Amino acid sequence: MHDALPPLAEKVEKVEKEPLSGGLKQRHLTMLGLGGVIGAGLFVGSGAGIAVAGPGIVLSYLIAGALAMLVMRMLGEMSAAMPASGAFSVHAERALGRWAGFSVGWLYWFLLVVVLAVEATGAAQIAHGWAPAVPQWGWVLIFMVVFTVANLAAVKNFGEFEFWFAALKVAAIVLFLALTLLAVFGLLPAASTYSGQPVGLTNLTGHGGFLPHGWSGVVSGVLAVVFAFGGLEVVTIAAAESDDPARAVGRAVRSAVWRILFFYVGSMLVIVTVLPWSSMQPGKSPYVMVLDHIGVPGAGQIMNIVVFVALLSALNANLYGSSRMVFSLAERGEAPRGLLKVSGGGVPRRAVLASVAFGFVSVLLNLKWPDSVFLYLLNAVGAVLLFVWGLIAVSQLRLRPRIEREAPERLILRMWAFPYLTWLALAAMGAVIVLMLTDATARPQLLWSAGATALVLMVAGARELRARRARA
Repeated sequence: MHDALPPLAEKVEKVEKEPLSGGLKQRHLTMLGLGGVIGAGLFVGSGAGIAVAGPGIVLSYLIAGALAMLVMRMLGEMSAAMPASGAFSVHAERALGRWAGFSVGWLYWFLLVVVLAVEATGAAQIAHGWAPAVPQWGWVLIFMVVFTVANLAAVKNFGEFEFWFAALKVAAIVLFLALTLLAVFGLLPAASTYSGQPVGLTNLTGHGGFLPHGWSGVVSGVLAVVFAFGGLEVVTIAAAESDDPARAVGRAVRSAVWRILFFYVGSMLVIVTVLPWSSMQPGKSPYVMVLDHIGVPGAGQIMNIVVFVALLSALNANLYGSSRMVFSLAERGEAPRGLLKVSGGGVPRRAVLASVAFGFVSVLLNLKWPDSVFLYLLNAVGAVLLFVWGLIAVSQLRLRPRIEREAPERLILRMWAFPYLTWLALAAMGAVIVLMLTDATARPQLLWSAGATALVLMVAGARELRARRARA
């Protein structure tokens, strides 16, 4: 199917002439890569992973992080060679045909607009606790209006918002790591053991050992944390609106993946070193528990502020990413052409409004079901990211030989050990899907996501069939 498409060089020329703004700087992309994936999944959700894996959660994060790094390297290779606002949707179309570009583009758009509403709901729950006079739905409405206006104005507004949001999150983790290392070496008295000695490695080797639930606990931990790495993909979408897209995406991917792995794995290592893993409480941030333990005053509120910022940051990034994805779909005739309207400043305003629409619908959902809406929304998109990652890997397998043959000079960033690590990543994704099917808590997310994927694939297949009949 893809052989019938125009040559690769022609496609590259097309995507480089998009009418979008070029207002994003390298510092914006670098910080987006660093901060875009640091969110509530790390600050709050990591407690669930520690509960099932114990100190072995460090290995769970290493495995999940390695998979995310491989996917980002594949995506970085393709995006540096063919920068486009649709990123992997464009790559999938180029590699596998229009059905693939349509499917991955709409699936990712669906994922982002729903998660956008989830993040607004999570931030509203925190804000409602600070100011109970404003109802939860009222906070969701405020956030939707503020970030819609910011994204309608100019792309540099998105870049600046995300730069400072991400800088705060990165600074919070660096400070957290510094404080906890002092605690491990006994330089903070409040964190010492009851005998007055430094905590050292006691909590890693005691309480059932490093793997209290064996390797099955590590595997369960991977299921609990793998989706926390979603969000890195927006870097490759944003790169298309930078001054030098090909080089910008390469630098952003190189700098982001290793540092994020350091933040994630480093955080988990010091958490399970300072506190016994068995002391983790469901629903409570392990970061808050550690800060409380080492005597940081107001630890709970400090972390609430960081989580609040993380949620708003993710909301901002997802609104940006979803609007550019649907713009790219419209550009290729896979979405209504009316979404191609671009402002004088290079912002696809109709695409922004279409992408934020469900966020405003979530205002009504929060009004009707404030306590359960968060969970239902999250279940609806739980595993879509795995299907997107799978198509990214397959696209890279198909495109790499074509890029080497037709435009080798564009391989600024190369996938490691191609094609072996790409196949390994695909096998790992398949294993995660099988494990989710056997896990009672993860199965509903997988089934809902599989249903959404099947629906999009059916629509894509019907469109492909109509197109073939028209050509005949």
